[in-house]
Amino acid sequence: MRRKDRAVTDTEQIRSILDNIKTCRLAMVDDGRPYVIPLSYGYTLSEKALTVYFHSAKSGRKIDVLKKSPSVCMEISTEGEPNFSGGNACEYGLYYSGIIAFGNAEFVYDYEEKNVALKLITKHQSGVETSFTEAQTETVAVLKVQTTDFTAKAKSG
Repeated sequence: MRRKDRAVTDTEQIRSILDNIKTCRLAMVDDGRPYVIPLSYGYTLSEKALTVYFHSAKSGRKIDVLKKSPSVCMEISTEGEPNFSGGNACEYGLYYSGIIAFGNAEFVYDYEEKNVALKLITKHQSGVETSFTEAQTETVAVLKVQTTDFTAKAKSG
């Protein structure tokens, strides 16, 4: 990270960033070409590890790509108000917060873990505690990225 003065290292501040953003952009490599898609997510966070869960249809381009090459980069960010202080465009900026993370996508097959992941995703997206039947859980694919290779950054006004 070039701008160390904007690094966010406090776990609770990182959690706040994750809680306030609903979309993660998942970048993959599809036959040597970049492929990025926006996804809803749920997560768990400890002081050193971030696990991000996604749900998906069981088939499609994303699934095919990740089966061939599970290496991913995740980008989770928000934009705030523009900062137009200063006399010229070189002094303009934008307030923001975000997280960049690297890891490998894994398919979750265990019913209990899939159920927990779906509950995390639903709670994060809607704020509502939900339960899922085994039949409902089996209709979707669940992916997770576990990583310690992530950074958070913010510029606040």
